[in-house]
Amino acid sequence: MNISEVREGLSHNEKRLLLALNDLGKCTPSELIEKERFGMEAEVMGAASWLSSKGLAKIDESSSKYYVLADLKTITDGLPERRALIAIGKRGGSADLSQLALDVPDGDDKIAIGWLKRKGLADMTKDGEKRTISLTESGKDTLDKKMKDEELLERMSRGPVQEKDADPSLIKDLKGRQGMIEEKITTSRSISLTDLGKEIIAMGIHLREDTAQLTVELLQSGRWKDTEFRRYDVQTFAPSVPPAKKHPLSRLADEIRNIFVQMGFTEIDDEYVQPAFWNLDVLFTPQDHPARELQDTFYLEEPPSIKIDDDELVKKVKDIHETGGNTGSTGWGGSWSREKAEQALLRTHTTVNTIKHISKFPDPPVKVFSLSRIFRNESIDSTHLPEFTQIEGIIIDEKGDFDMLVSLVKGFYRRMGFDKIRIRPAYFPYTEPSLEVEVFFNGKWMELGGAGIFRPEVTAPFNVRYPVLAWGFGFERLAMLKWSIKDIRDLYVSDIDLLKKNTIF
Repeated sequence: MNISEVREGLSHNEKRLLLALNDLGKCTPSELIEKERFGMEAEVMGAASWLSSKGLAKIDESSSKYYVLADLKTITDGLPERRALIAIGKRGGSADLSQLALDVPDGDDKIAIGWLKRKGLADMTKDGEKRTISLTESGKDTLDKKMKDEELLERMSRGPVQEKDADPSLIKDLKGRQGMIEEKITTSRSISLTDLGKEIIAMGIHLREDTAQLTVELLQSGRWKDTEFRRYDVQTFAPSVPPAKKHPLSRLADEIRNIFVQMGFTEIDDEYVQPAFWNLDVLFTPQDHPARELQDTFYLEEPPSIKIDDDELVKKVKDIHETGGNTGSTGWGGSWSREKAEQALLRTHTTVNTIKHISKFPDPPVKVFSLSRIFRNESIDSTHLPEFTQIEGIIIDEKGDFDMLVSLVKGFYRRMGFDKIRIRPAYFPYTEPSLEVEVFFNGKWMELGGAGIFRPEVTAPFNVRYPVLAWGFGFERLAMLKWSIKDIRDLYVSDIDLLKKNTIF
């Protein structure tokens, strides 16, 4: 765009500001308002920003930091250590801690002791159960003179103190005392013409009412004859307006749900809080299994347990654990504890959803899935979270077999965009046979989940007569793989700028 087109595209406020700067020279927004060239700072800065983007004006900014007293009681009451100094001095230079607690109440005595020792104003001695605090020579000298932080606080009580006029170490200590002082930042701006701006002015600028839109009122009144219509510049900078978007994880969850629904599945879910009976025992997890320990499972303090009302089902599960019941298994042996089975916990997998569904609907056809939260007592790092999401599902089919399971698993991941998929044998406590699924991505094979056919020890208590094909996939791991994310925590960071720039939709 040439200089004539730039001049023609100037708004009314841009022209006003150019003329004002030409008359007054370099100015701050407040000076322009004082000279009655503008009425509001927003008008000034709006016009200045546009002139700056067009290279016609320059905006200079400088910031200064200062500190103010936030709690006036600091001056009227004094610092806790000052009150303690006075109290100890009145007691002859030393005081029992119980005495000091009476002289400096409301817990301030403990704060005072910490600062007295930190400043070298007092020492602590212990004689049996009795503890005494005594002033040092420096502490005695300070009885009649102000400490440096007290002097600084007194200056703040009279007005703001600039950063350059304050000792940084004192400021650091005072900021550590919550609510005592506040940090303020002021920004000053000045606006000046560039050479291009002066050249535009030299070409001549005439102020007339301008508008960007022809209205009915302008036409009917005839004012359009004296109105200047602003020229549009489609190349001029304008702030981006990102469209509304779903969070990437919400988008992925919707995609997964659509895949399973299209494959004929129904979504199910259940409560986060479960008794260990449904979360572990029904799934033939032995009661001395490491998964039951606190390092893997969140047990609840309130309620500590959840009663199992179905005594018949409890007996079946007990028999299977101890002897194998009528499944042909030998079970785990030992003595099974109902009390342990009734412990309340946060579910460690969503298989609890599917096994409870099986208990209600043991006969085919059954095709259900869940996509929901689970909880494990994991240390947070780049690949682990204590709360995450699992993709879980089952099929009960008269003709269900291992080939059907493999076909379903591969079909799901193909729909998710992975071409190379392989199946490997695996071990899981409640399925046999079991498999792991891997996909080829970025030059290597990545494990994404497991699957298998429920063991008889799992299905026998519910009189299930046909194979139950089951699987569990990692949701966050799938997301990390699809979007090349290295740290699982990045999936849950509330970074609005990152979401605005996201291009996966």
